[in-house]
Amino acid sequence: MPFIDIQTNLPASSFSEDFVKKLSSTAAAALGKPVDRMNVVVKPGLLIFIAGSCSPCVMLSVSAIGVTDTADKNKEHSAKIFEFLTRELGLTEDRIVIQFHALQPHQIGKMGTVMSFL
Repeated sequence: MPFIDIQTNLPASSFSEDFVKKLSSTAAAALGKPVDRMNVVVKPGLLIFIAGSCSPCVMLSVSAIGVTDTADKNKEHSAKIFEFLTRELGLTEDRIVIQFHALQPHQIGKMGTVMSFL
C-alpha cells in the first residue's frame, strides 16, 4: 500500500487526472506493487526552494512496506520515477528530489485495523 506525495511549486493546471493515473502506474511498476494499492496526492502551487532556487521543482515522497528499505532498491525506484517526472513535467533532474520511507505493516491503518492483520 504505497503512498506517493508530490509537493511542487508548479500550478495545479500542470496536473491532470491522467497525470496522476500515469504516475500511479509508473510507481506501482517501479515498486512491484499492484496499481489498485497505490495512494497518490499532488500538492501544487507551493513556495519551494531547492538547490538555491525557487524555479519549477518537485519534491516527491515514496512510503511503502518492504520495497524502500535498501539503497539498491531505492536507486532502481529513483531512476524509473525520475525518468517519468522529467518526461511528463519537463523538469531537469536537478529540480527533483525524492525521499524514500520504509513503512512497517503496523504503521498503516486500513479497514478498521492495520495491515499487519489483513
